[in-house]
Amino acid sequence: MKSLKKTLIEIQKNNPNKTILFFDESRFGTKTKTGLAWFKKGSRTRIKVKLGFKNFYIYSAINPTTGKHFSLLLPSVNSECMNIFLEELSKTFVDEFILIMDGAGWHRSKALVVPRNIQIVLLPPYCPELNPVEKLWKYVKDNTIKNKVFEVLSDLEDEVCRFLSELKIDVVRSICGSC
Repeated sequence: MKSLKKTLIEIQKNNPNKTILFFDESRFGTKTKTGLAWFKKGSRTRIKVKLGFKNFYIYSAINPTTGKHFSLLLPSVNSECMNIFLEELSKTFVDEFILIMDGAGWHRSKALVVPRNIQIVLLPPYCPELNPVEKLWKYVKDNTIKNKVFEVLSDLEDEVCRFLSELKIDVVRSICGSC
């Protein structure tokens, strides 16, 4: 199996004028994500948690070199939502570009409609560490949902969308550019 670096060099060599974007989606839900935090020594710490099954998905494409990114909130992961994302992405990045992603079923579906300006390249199976968007998910979740309770899904949607819309390209580049 080729390394990501070798694969990227090969893709860029064969497509020198095309932008390369990485894509993935992540689930965000009302179930509390707990994590480490600082508390006063000797005090008993209580963290409010909420169990729940209401959720939505963020679909994101990033260029780890430039930090440019595009995200869309969608209700589920399937071919229909993937088609919506690809259509909107193709309007944002109008020149031809390469979209690198994992091989999830809805990424390879016969129902997938790939706009003319997008060329899809699939990552090897079971290699999420090759996708820099995974680092973005950790950063977003650590800064939006960790140790927080959202009583209603719309509050969580608002928080995640606000955070993503204010995300600077230099932050994306520093988080995702080290893959």
